[in-house]
Amino acid sequence: MTAIRLAVLALVLIACVPDLRTRRIPNVLTFGAAVAGLVFHIVFEGWSGATTSVLGWLLGVALFFPMFALRGMGAGDVKLLGAVGAWLGPALVFWVALITSVAGGVLGLVLALLHGYVGSALRNLRALLGYWRVMGPRPLPELTLDTARGPRLAYAVPIAIGTMVTLWLK
Repeated sequence: MTAIRLAVLALVLIACVPDLRTRRIPNVLTFGAAVAGLVFHIVFEGWSGATTSVLGWLLGVALFFPMFALRGMGAGDVKLLGAVGAWLGPALVFWVALITSVAGGVLGLVLALLHGYVGSALRNLRALLGYWRVMGPRPLPELTLDTARGPRLAYAVPIAIGTMVTLWLK
């Protein structure tokens, strides 16, 4: 388990660097890490390990995919959580996603406070919820990752925090 923990910690910390610089996480990192996790589990645990790895990847992707589909999160963040799941399996990636979401909310609030954006963020949230009430959950064109004007959170950072806290607690 120590090798897995080290690999996952290295993955999320490395992912923070390009995400903080460019707001992108390279596919070679996310897909490479997912494949490495699968191979690791096959070599050391056989086909049951492969199943755990694939299920972890699928759950990791599935948990963040709705936010990507609503254009509120980048694909790299979804793929990064999938890669974490390929290493940790479905049970732990669930906790990573949950703790990541809390960390993302806290960091998002801090970022909004630092940039004087809280009022705008609350107005945007109200507009989004009103839009969803009428139209159903779908992207509001004025409030997507591509069109929003507010400060952006490099979500690899909350994913790294969620991963570290999960590994510490479990």
